[in-house]
Amino acid sequence: MTRNEFIARLKRELSGLSPTTVAEAIADYEAHFEEALAAGRTEAEAAAALGDPVRLARELRAELGLKRWDNSKSPSSALSAVLALLGLGALDILILLPILMSVLSAVISLYVAVVLLVVAGGGVLVAGPFLHSFATPWLPVFGGLTMVTGGTAIGAILTLFTVGLINGLVWFGRLHYRLIKPAIEAQG
Repeated sequence: MTRNEFIARLKRELSGLSPTTVAEAIADYEAHFEEALAAGRTEAEAAAALGDPVRLARELRAELGLKRWDNSKSPSSALSAVLALLGLGALDILILLPILMSVLSAVISLYVAVVLLVVAGGGVLVAGPFLHSFATPWLPVFGGLTMVTGGTAIGAILTLFTVGLINGLVWFGRLHYRLIKPAIEAQG
């Protein structure tokens, strides 16, 4: 593969990233080609040493997704980190995806249940004193407050669990990348 073919393929695989990120990555690989040519190697040898541009782009996307999660712990950065992790290896998808999907389904179901608990507690809190089915009007007020505060507490614990789960996935992604990187470099 020639230098131009390598760079064109890398640009195509990096499409969708910020222009600055793409330019930095391209400049970095251009420098690798310059160093290889200065050392007397051919463009084909330099391209072979660098590896597959598709794999390199996937690793760059993974690293950017993981950095985004480290910098900003938001739902969009969490999704970016999870997608980056899943993009690292097809075999991991076969093993990790069913587990992640079941855990994700359970977490989403729990979030829905928490929201319903808080909404129902608010309804009991507001409407309960006006219903004449209770012996004392304070009973639904305390019951509604209990439901709202309990739902909020469960939601907070669930959020901490979700952040911990995403941090664990980021850790796994970095470990995976560190384990694969020496093998890739040994091939080059």
